[in-house]
Amino acid sequence: MNKLTKQIFKFLIVGGIAFLIDYALLYILTEYCNIYYLVSSVISFTISLIFNYIASIKFVFETDKKDSQKHFIIFIIGSIIGLGINQLVMYVMVELMNVYYMLVKIVATGIVMVWNFITRKIFIEKKND
Repeated sequence: MNKLTKQIFKFLIVGGIAFLIDYALLYILTEYCNIYYLVSSVISFTISLIFNYIASIKFVFETDKKDSQKHFIIFIIGSIIGLGINQLVMYVMVELMNVYYMLVKIVATGIVMVWNFITRKIFIEKKND
């Protein structure tokens, strides 16, 4: 297995765990705490994002430790954009297309996952020049 394939595999494992955190919290906050689904989505996304950042830096991407503050800022900016994508997909598909919010979350997560991998690969991973 080449390096990129291994990296994608690790990214999918970390992302899968982050997804489970996000998905479970979204459901619990919306159904049991009676929080509006878009608010629950922000909370669950943010908590899973913290896990995802720590696990991605430790297990997925090779980073240069001296640039960790710069990487964190890039990660936050990319994640804010990812949250915006998530919320837009959630709103459009739930409110305008009348699709169940838990199904929409799967679609939104897939789109954001691709965004996250590409941006982290480009901006965070250490370049081996």
